Amino acid sequence: MGFIRAFTGALGGTFADQWKDFLQPRAGLTATAAIFEAVAQGTNAGRGANTKGSQNIITNGSKIIVPEGTALITIESGAITGLVAEPGGFIYTSDDPNSRSFFSGDGILASTISTSWERFKFGGQPGAQQLAFYINLREIPNNRFGTQSEIYWDDAFLGTQVGAITRGTYTLKIVDPIMFVKNFVPAKYLQPNAPLFDFADMDNDAGTQLFNEVVSSLSAAFSGYTNDPSMGNRMSRIQQDQVGFAQSLSQAVEEAYQWKTARGLEIQRVAIKAVEYDADTRALLSDVKRADALSGNRGNSFMQQAVARGMQAAGENPNGGGMGMAFMGMGANAAGSMMSGMQQQPMMHQQPMHQQQPMHQQPMQQQPMQPQQPPQDDPIEKLKQLKGLVDAGILSQEEFDSAKARILGGLGI
Repeated sequence: MGFIRAFTGALGGTFADQWKDFLQPRAGLTATAAIFEAVAQGTNAGRGANTKGSQNIITNGSKIIVPEGTALITIESGAITGLVAEPGGFIYTSDDPNSRSFFSGDGILASTISTSWERFKFGGQPGAQQLAFYINLREIPNNRFGTQSEIYWDDAFLGTQVGAITRGTYTLKIVDPIMFVKNFVPAKYLQPNAPLFDFADMDNDAGTQLFNEVVSSLSAAFSGYTNDPSMGNRMSRIQQDQVGFAQSLSQAVEEAYQWKTARGLEIQRVAIKAVEYDADTRALLSDVKRADALSGNRGNSFMQQAVARGMQAAGENPNGGGMGMAFMGMGANAAGSMMSGMQQQPMMHQQPMHQQQPMHQQPMQQQPMQPQQPPQDDPIEKLKQLKGLVDAGILSQEEFDSAKARILGGLGI
């Protein structure tokens, strides 16, 4: 007892056009519908023994269409009696020895479905009357998630724990219709004239359960993504990497709730609409952004510009205050190196003109260099210069306070 394949592919062609009476999915389905009943098309001109035309019941001789992107499943007394997972037209029969209960095709789901069929297939002789349902095998979009408070995870790139509020959507796919029906779909959706199982339905408790499980898995998913070297370890990539983060989220829900192995469900893509980091994480990311901006060639360019500005300021200020300001803006190490290079030029010691000997009597000998004593900086003036850098936004208040403490400490204050 089972199905005989009448034709393959879409409903069309000479043979298919002879079908004036058959069952097919009902019209007006949404993209988020997951399981829906087979309904009659026609006036029962030859649709088996179901003379009363009861919805989603097939009998001996019923003709049924399986569209692309769907699977047909038949149920008797709560048990799965047949599965057709390839597109085409089929005739249900209870007395043909060539009929089959299982069609998996040669798609990527064939081996998975075959394993589940052998595990759960009907053990006895099915009756002449069966309930018929379709399962949506396409990606089911617009499944929402969101957190009301911060979630936290350890971030490898930042080297610390970070937190954020996030929201977005994901696409879901039923990769094993047998596991989906057996282990997840509530019984009320598997009865005659059953309601539509739609993931977008607010009254669908099964959809609500998936929402809660995704939210509770987000922390592990963020941690898995940012700690995976192949993903670049950067949070900033998550919102652009729909597939990569989907893999992390799918793995997290699989480890926690066995979506694929126990329910036949898998997350395909994730679109994160917003990631709102907490205050500590925002401050940390700002520091990282500034460090990135001053690294490598960009940092060298910034240093050269600072030197040029300092030279110009020194030329405009006869007291040389502009040079000191520029050096402090460049940073202590860079300024010290430049000042050292400027101060260590060799100088020849010369005697006054009236004390010099004639050229023929003066020995041809280079006088040793005399070390030049570095000028003593006025601490009060230096503090004023540092305060000017704070007002200009070059130094932070914390950097100013630290420098102030060192200067006053050197004075014994």
